Amino acid sequence: MGCLISQLVAKFAFFPPSPATYELKRRDDGCFAAVSAAPPQSTPIPYGEDGSALDVLYLDTKRGNKIVAFYLKNPYARLTLLYSHGNAADLGQLYDLFVQLKANLRVNLMGYDYSGYGASTGKPSELNTYSDIEAVYECLQTEYGVSQEDLILYGQSVGSGPTLHLAAQLPRLRGVVLHSAILSGLRVVCRVKCTLCFDMYKNVNKIRKVKCPVLVIHGTEDDVVNWFHGNGLWKMARDPYEPLWIKGGGHCNLELYPDYIRHLCRFIQEMENMTTKIRLRKIKQSLRLQKKSAVCSNRCCKIKLSRPKCCQCCPKPSCAKCFWLPKCPEWRPRCPEWRPSCPKWQFKCPECLRPGCMKCSFECQCFNCSCRSINCSCW
Repeated sequence: MGCLISQLVAKFAFFPPSPATYELKRRDDGCFAAVSAAPPQSTPIPYGEDGSALDVLYLDTKRGNKIVAFYLKNPYARLTLLYSHGNAADLGQLYDLFVQLKANLRVNLMGYDYSGYGASTGKPSELNTYSDIEAVYECLQTEYGVSQEDLILYGQSVGSGPTLHLAAQLPRLRGVVLHSAILSGLRVVCRVKCTLCFDMYKNVNKIRKVKCPVLVIHGTEDDVVNWFHGNGLWKMARDPYEPLWIKGGGHCNLELYPDYIRHLCRFIQEMENMTTKIRLRKIKQSLRLQKKSAVCSNRCCKIKLSRPKCCQCCPKPSCAKCFWLPKCPEWRPRCPEWRPSCPKWQFKCPECLRPGCMKCSFECQCFNCSCRSINCSCW
Protein backbone atom coordinates (compact mmCIF):
# COMPACT_ATOMS: atom_id res chain seq x y z
CA MET A 1 0.00 0.00 0.00
CA GLY A 2 2.79 2.39 0.92
CA CYS A 3 4.58 1.65 -2.37
CA LEU A 4 1.45 2.46 -4.38
CA ILE A 5 1.00 5.71 -2.49
CA SER A 6 4.65 6.60 -3.10
CA GLN A 7 4.22 6.04 -6.83
CA LEU A 8 1.08 8.19 -6.80
CA VAL A 9 2.91 10.97 -4.94
CA ALA A 10 5.77 10.80 -7.46
CA LYS A 11 3.36 11.44 -10.34
CA PHE A 12 2.30 14.70 -8.73
CA ALA A 13 5.84 15.68 -7.65
CA PHE A 14 7.73 15.57 -10.95
CA PHE A 15 6.86 17.56 -14.08
CA PRO A 16 9.70 17.15 -16.59
CA PRO A 17 9.42 19.48 -19.61
CA SER A 18 7.87 17.65 -22.52
CA PRO A 19 9.39 17.70 -25.00
CA ALA A 20 12.88 18.25 -23.63
CA THR A 21 14.47 21.59 -24.44
CA TYR A 22 17.72 20.04 -25.70
CA GLU A 23 19.16 16.96 -27.37
CA LEU A 24 22.50 15.20 -27.26
CA LYS A 25 24.73 14.83 -30.32
CA ARG A 26 28.07 13.12 -30.65
CA ARG A 27 30.89 15.26 -31.96
CA ASP A 28 33.64 14.06 -34.25
CA ASP A 29 35.98 13.58 -31.29
CA GLY A 30 33.50 11.22 -29.62
CA CYS A 31 32.39 13.67 -26.92
CA PHE A 32 28.80 14.75 -26.44
CA ALA A 33 27.36 18.12 -27.40
CA ALA A 34 24.05 19.63 -26.29
CA VAL A 35 21.84 20.90 -29.08
CA SER A 36 18.80 23.12 -28.55
CA ALA A 37 15.51 21.45 -29.42
CA ALA A 38 13.68 24.76 -29.81
CA PRO A 39 13.48 26.56 -33.19
CA PRO A 40 15.76 27.07 -34.98
CA GLN A 41 16.51 23.34 -34.74
CA SER A 42 19.97 21.91 -34.13
CA THR A 43 21.35 25.11 -32.63
CA PRO A 44 24.26 24.09 -30.39
CA ILE A 45 24.41 25.47 -26.86
CA PRO A 46 27.24 28.05 -27.01
CA TYR A 47 30.71 27.28 -25.73
CA GLY A 48 33.32 29.55 -24.28
CA GLU A 49 36.07 31.13 -26.33
CA ASP A 50 38.42 28.23 -25.69
CA GLY A 51 35.79 25.65 -26.55
CA SER A 52 36.26 23.86 -23.21
CA ALA A 53 34.16 25.95 -20.86
CA LEU A 54 31.28 23.43 -21.05
CA ASP A 55 31.64 19.67 -20.66
CA VAL A 56 28.56 17.59 -21.52
CA LEU A 57 28.64 14.31 -19.60
CA TYR A 58 26.56 11.16 -19.88
CA LEU A 59 26.79 9.30 -16.56
CA ASP A 60 25.67 5.87 -15.38
CA THR A 61 23.80 5.57 -12.07
CA LYS A 62 23.68 2.59 -9.74
CA ARG A 63 19.98 2.13 -10.58
CA GLY A 64 20.75 1.52 -14.24
CA ASN A 65 19.84 4.93 -15.70
CA LYS A 66 21.94 7.32 -17.76
CA ILE A 67 21.79 11.00 -16.84
CA VAL A 68 23.08 14.16 -18.51
CA ALA A 69 25.30 16.62 -16.64
CA PHE A 70 26.79 19.99 -17.60
CA TYR A 71 30.14 21.03 -16.12
CA LEU A 72 31.04 24.71 -16.50
CA LYS A 73 34.63 25.52 -15.58
CA ASN A 74 35.81 28.85 -14.24
CA PRO A 75 39.61 29.27 -14.35
CA TYR A 76 39.55 31.56 -11.31
CA ALA A 77 37.36 29.32 -9.15
CA ARG A 78 38.40 27.81 -5.83
CA LEU A 79 35.09 26.06 -5.07
CA THR A 80 32.63 23.95 -7.06
CA LEU A 81 28.84 24.30 -6.93
CA LEU A 82 26.70 21.19 -7.46
CA TYR A 83 23.27 22.43 -8.57
CA SER A 84 20.07 20.33 -8.19
CA HIS A 85 17.20 22.03 -10.03
CA GLY A 86 13.45 22.10 -9.40
CA ASN A 87 10.78 19.70 -10.62
CA ALA A 88 9.68 21.52 -13.80
CA ALA A 89 12.95 22.45 -15.54
CA ASP A 90 15.80 20.82 -17.39
CA LEU A 91 19.38 21.76 -18.27
CA GLY A 92 18.42 23.47 -21.52
CA GLN A 93 16.34 26.03 -19.61
CA LEU A 94 18.93 26.52 -16.87
CA TYR A 95 22.05 26.93 -19.00
CA ASP A 96 21.91 30.76 -19.05
CA LEU A 97 21.48 30.83 -15.27
CA PHE A 98 24.47 28.51 -14.88
CA VAL A 99 26.65 30.85 -16.94
CA GLN A 100 25.66 33.83 -14.78
CA LEU A 101 26.25 31.97 -11.52
CA LYS A 102 29.63 30.71 -12.73
CA ALA A 103 30.79 34.24 -13.56
CA ASN A 104 29.25 36.16 -10.64
CA LEU A 105 30.08 33.64 -7.92
CA ARG A 106 33.46 32.70 -9.44
CA VAL A 107 32.87 28.99 -9.04
CA ASN A 108 32.95 25.86 -11.15
CA LEU A 109 29.39 24.67 -11.64
CA MET A 110 28.00 21.18 -12.17
CA GLY A 111 24.32 20.81 -13.06
CA TYR A 112 22.52 17.61 -13.94
CA ASP A 113 19.14 16.31 -15.08
CA TYR A 114 17.28 13.77 -12.98
CA SER A 115 16.30 10.42 -14.46
CA GLY A 116 13.43 11.04 -16.87
CA TYR A 117 14.35 14.71 -17.38
CA GLY A 118 15.83 16.16 -20.55
CA ALA A 119 17.93 13.55 -22.34
CA SER A 120 18.32 11.39 -19.22
CA THR A 121 16.84 7.90 -19.32
CA GLY A 122 14.52 6.25 -16.78
CA LYS A 123 11.61 7.62 -14.80
CA PRO A 124 11.73 10.33 -12.16
CA SER A 125 11.41 9.11 -8.58
CA GLU A 126 12.81 9.92 -5.16
CA LEU A 127 15.25 7.00 -5.11
CA ASN A 128 16.38 7.75 -8.66
CA THR A 129 17.24 11.35 -7.73
CA TYR A 130 19.37 10.05 -4.84
CA SER A 131 21.32 7.75 -7.15
CA ASP A 132 21.59 10.59 -9.70
CA ILE A 133 23.31 13.01 -7.35
CA GLU A 134 25.58 10.27 -6.03
CA ALA A 135 26.71 9.50 -9.60
CA VAL A 136 27.41 13.20 -10.24
CA TYR A 137 29.40 13.53 -7.00
CA GLU A 138 31.45 10.46 -7.89
CA CYS A 139 32.17 12.01 -11.30
CA LEU A 140 33.36 15.22 -9.65
CA GLN A 141 35.73 13.22 -7.49
CA THR A 142 37.16 10.96 -10.18
CA GLU A 143 37.12 13.17 -13.29
CA TYR A 144 37.75 16.63 -11.82
CA GLY A 145 39.46 15.91 -8.50
CA VAL A 146 36.88 17.80 -6.42
CA SER A 147 36.90 16.87 -2.73
CA GLN A 148 34.01 17.48 -0.37
CA GLU A 149 36.01 20.22 1.36
CA ASP A 150 35.82 22.25 -1.87
CA LEU A 151 32.18 21.48 -2.71
CA ILE A 152 28.99 23.47 -2.08
CA LEU A 153 25.66 21.76 -2.67
CA TYR A 154 22.79 23.85 -4.07
CA GLY A 155 19.19 22.57 -4.02
CA GLN A 156 16.22 24.40 -5.48
CA SER A 157 12.68 23.29 -4.50
CA VAL A 158 12.54 19.49 -5.05
CA GLY A 159 16.30 19.61 -5.56
CA SER A 160 16.64 20.18 -1.82
CA GLY A 161 15.78 16.47 -1.37
CA PRO A 162 18.82 14.96 -3.13
CA THR A 163 20.95 17.87 -1.87
CA LEU A 164 20.29 17.10 1.81
CA HIS A 165 20.50 13.37 1.11
CA LEU A 166 24.09 13.79 -0.06
CA ALA A 167 24.97 16.52 2.46
CA ALA A 168 24.01 14.24 5.37
CA GLN A 169 26.67 11.75 4.18
CA LEU A 170 29.54 14.25 3.78
CA PRO A 171 30.83 15.48 7.16
CA ARG A 172 33.53 17.76 5.66
CA LEU A 173 31.33 19.48 3.09
CA ARG A 174 32.08 23.19 2.62
CA GLY A 175 28.47 24.46 2.55
CA VAL A 176 24.82 23.95 1.51
CA VAL A 177 22.37 26.36 -0.15
CA LEU A 178 18.64 25.63 0.10
CA HIS A 179 16.60 27.67 -2.39
CA SER A 180 12.80 27.52 -1.88
CA ALA A 181 13.35 24.19 -0.14
CA ILE A 182 10.73 21.84 1.27
CA LEU A 183 10.43 20.22 4.70
CA SER A 184 8.94 17.14 3.04
CA GLY A 185 6.75 16.33 0.07
CA LEU A 186 3.59 15.79 2.11
CA ARG A 187 4.05 19.02 4.05
CA VAL A 188 3.79 20.97 0.79
CA VAL A 189 0.22 19.74 0.40
CA CYS A 190 -0.90 19.87 4.05
CA ARG A 191 0.59 20.80 7.38
CA VAL A 192 1.31 17.63 9.33
CA LYS A 193 3.37 17.39 12.49
CA CYS A 194 4.50 13.79 12.03
CA THR A 195 6.41 12.16 9.18
CA LEU A 196 4.50 9.33 7.53
CA CYS A 197 6.10 6.29 5.94
CA PHE A 198 4.98 7.17 2.40
CA ASP A 199 6.19 10.77 2.63
CA MET A 200 8.96 11.70 0.18
CA TYR A 201 12.05 13.85 0.64
CA LYS A 202 12.03 13.84 4.45
CA ASN A 203 14.31 16.87 4.72
CA VAL A 204 12.92 17.60 8.15
CA ASN A 205 14.89 14.59 9.43
CA LYS A 206 18.03 14.98 7.31
CA ILE A 207 18.74 18.66 7.97
CA ARG A 208 19.88 17.80 11.52
CA LYS A 209 22.62 15.55 10.12
CA VAL A 210 24.24 18.28 8.02
CA LYS A 211 27.37 19.56 9.76
CA CYS A 212 28.40 22.38 7.41
CA PRO A 213 27.00 25.95 7.18
CA VAL A 214 23.51 26.07 5.62
CA LEU A 215 22.17 29.12 3.74
CA VAL A 216 18.39 29.23 3.29
CA ILE A 217 16.81 31.44 0.60
CA HIS A 218 13.03 31.73 0.40
CA GLY A 219 10.42 34.16 -0.89
CA THR A 220 7.85 35.49 1.54
CA GLU A 221 5.09 35.28 -1.08
CA ASP A 222 5.87 31.77 -2.30
CA ASP A 223 2.50 30.22 -3.18
CA VAL A 224 3.93 26.81 -4.12
CA VAL A 225 6.18 26.06 -1.13
CA ASN A 226 5.17 28.20 1.81
CA TRP A 227 7.76 30.31 3.60
CA PHE A 228 7.42 28.23 6.78
CA HIS A 229 9.31 25.42 5.01
CA GLY A 230 12.45 27.52 4.63
CA ASN A 231 12.09 28.98 8.10
CA GLY A 232 11.70 25.54 9.63
CA LEU A 233 14.79 24.17 7.89
CA TRP A 234 16.82 27.20 8.95
CA LYS A 235 15.81 26.77 12.61
CA MET A 236 16.66 23.07 12.60
CA ALA A 237 20.08 23.44 10.93
CA ARG A 238 23.07 22.68 13.15
CA ASP A 239 25.16 25.49 11.62
CA PRO A 240 22.70 28.00 10.12
CA TYR A 241 24.01 30.89 8.05
CA GLU A 242 22.20 34.24 7.93
CA PRO A 243 19.06 33.47 5.86
CA LEU A 244 17.71 35.51 2.96
CA TRP A 245 13.96 36.14 3.07
CA ILE A 246 13.13 37.93 -0.17
CA LYS A 247 10.14 40.17 0.47
CA GLY A 248 7.51 39.66 -2.21
CA GLY A 249 9.49 36.85 -3.83
CA GLY A 250 7.66 33.88 -5.32
CA HIS A 251 8.78 30.34 -6.07
CA CYS A 252 10.52 30.69 -9.43
CA ASN A 253 11.61 34.33 -9.61
CA LEU A 254 14.09 34.81 -6.75
CA GLU A 255 17.03 35.05 -9.17
CA LEU A 256 15.58 38.33 -10.49
CA TYR A 257 16.04 40.14 -7.16
CA PRO A 258 19.38 41.94 -6.61
CA ASP A 259 19.59 40.68 -3.02
CA TYR A 260 19.72 37.11 -4.32
CA ILE A 261 23.07 37.30 -6.08
CA ARG A 262 24.47 39.77 -3.52
CA HIS A 263 23.74 37.52 -0.54
CA LEU A 264 24.88 34.42 -2.40
CA CYS A 265 28.19 36.07 -3.31
CA ARG A 266 28.82 36.95 0.33
CA PHE A 267 28.13 33.37 1.37
CA ILE A 268 30.51 31.97 -1.25
CA GLN A 269 33.26 34.41 -0.26
CA GLU A 270 32.95 33.48 3.42
CA MET A 271 33.08 29.79 2.54
CA GLU A 272 36.26 30.44 0.51
CA ASN A 273 37.87 32.23 3.46
CA MET A 274 36.89 29.54 5.92
CA THR A 275 40.14 27.71 6.63
CA THR A 276 40.50 24.21 8.01
CA LYS A 277 41.56 25.66 11.36
CA ILE A 278 38.33 27.67 11.66
CA ARG A 279 36.21 24.68 10.69
CA LEU A 280 37.90 22.45 13.28
CA ARG A 281 37.36 25.09 15.94
CA LYS A 282 33.64 25.23 15.13
CA ILE A 283 33.38 21.44 15.23
CA LYS A 284 35.11 21.32 18.62
CA GLN A 285 32.76 23.99 19.98
CA SER A 286 29.70 22.07 18.82
CA LEU A 287 31.04 18.85 20.35
CA ARG A 288 31.76 20.65 23.61
CA LEU A 289 28.21 22.02 23.73
CA GLN A 290 26.78 18.57 23.06
CA LYS A 291 28.89 17.10 25.86
CA LYS A 292 27.74 19.78 28.32
CA SER A 293 24.10 19.23 27.43
CA ALA A 294 24.51 15.48 27.91
CA VAL A 295 26.10 15.99 31.34
CA CYS A 296 23.33 18.39 32.40
CA SER A 297 20.63 15.96 31.30
CA ASN A 298 22.20 13.12 33.32
CA ARG A 299 22.77 15.20 36.42
CA CYS A 300 20.23 14.79 39.21
CA CYS A 301 19.67 16.61 42.45
CA LYS A 302 20.87 14.49 45.38
CA ILE A 303 19.57 15.39 48.86
CA LYS A 304 21.32 13.69 51.73
CA LEU A 305 19.13 12.90 54.67
CA SER A 306 20.49 12.05 58.10
CA ARG A 307 18.24 9.57 59.81
CA PRO A 308 18.51 7.01 62.58
CA LYS A 309 19.50 3.54 61.45
CA CYS A 310 16.38 1.55 62.16
CA CYS A 311 16.06 -1.94 60.68
CA GLN A 312 12.34 -1.55 60.25
CA CYS A 313 12.11 1.86 58.66
CA CYS A 314 15.42 2.75 56.97
CA PRO A 315 13.81 2.65 53.51
CA LYS A 316 11.22 5.14 54.73
CA PRO A 317 12.90 8.49 55.45
CA SER A 318 9.55 10.06 56.28
CA CYS A 319 8.44 7.40 58.76
CA ALA A 320 6.48 9.03 61.54
CA LYS A 321 7.23 6.21 63.90
CA CYS A 322 10.88 6.79 64.63
CA PHE A 323 12.49 9.29 62.27
CA TRP A 324 11.87 12.35 64.38
CA LEU A 325 11.39 10.85 67.82
CA PRO A 326 13.96 8.36 69.24
CA LYS A 327 11.27 6.04 70.59
CA CYS A 328 11.86 3.09 68.28
CA PRO A 329 13.25 0.15 70.30
CA GLU A 330 15.59 -0.75 67.42
CA TRP A 331 17.22 2.66 67.27
CA ARG A 332 20.75 2.98 68.62
CA PRO A 333 23.51 5.50 68.09
CA ARG A 334 26.40 4.26 65.92
CA CYS A 335 29.08 5.08 68.48
CA PRO A 336 30.33 1.73 69.84
CA GLU A 337 31.44 3.39 73.11
CA TRP A 338 28.09 4.90 73.89
CA ARG A 339 26.37 3.75 77.03
CA PRO A 340 23.27 5.16 78.68
CA SER A 341 25.28 5.61 81.86
CA CYS A 342 28.18 7.38 80.16
CA PRO A 343 28.84 10.45 82.35
CA LYS A 344 30.40 12.33 79.45
CA TRP A 345 27.36 12.07 77.22
CA GLN A 346 24.41 14.37 77.59
CA PHE A 347 21.77 16.24 75.64
CA LYS A 348 22.55 19.83 75.03
CA CYS A 349 18.95 20.81 75.68
CA PRO A 350 17.02 18.98 78.43
CA GLU A 351 13.71 20.23 77.07
CA CYS A 352 13.91 18.47 73.73
CA LEU A 353 14.77 14.90 72.80
CA ARG A 354 14.46 15.28 69.03
CA PRO A 355 17.70 14.69 67.09
CA GLY A 356 16.56 16.91 64.21
CA CYS A 357 15.44 19.86 66.29
CA MET A 358 16.50 23.26 64.96
CA LYS A 359 16.69 24.58 68.52
CA CYS A 360 19.26 22.15 69.78
CA SER A 361 21.44 19.26 68.65
CA PHE A 362 23.07 16.20 70.12
CA GLU A 363 26.41 16.72 71.71
CA CYS A 364 28.68 13.72 71.83
CA GLN A 365 31.61 14.03 74.20
CA CYS A 366 32.72 10.44 74.12
CA PHE A 367 36.41 9.67 74.07
CA ASN A 368 36.42 8.36 70.50
CA CYS A 369 35.59 11.64 68.79
CA SER A 370 36.11 15.29 69.29
CA CYS A 371 33.37 16.68 67.04
CA ARG A 372 30.02 17.81 68.31
CA SER A 373 27.80 17.07 65.34
CA ILE A 374 24.94 14.68 64.89
CA ASN A 375 26.42 13.86 61.46
CA CYS A 376 29.54 12.40 63.08
CA SER A 377 30.53 9.00 61.70
CA CYS A 378 30.34 7.47 65.17
CA TRP A 379 26.59 7.95 65.22
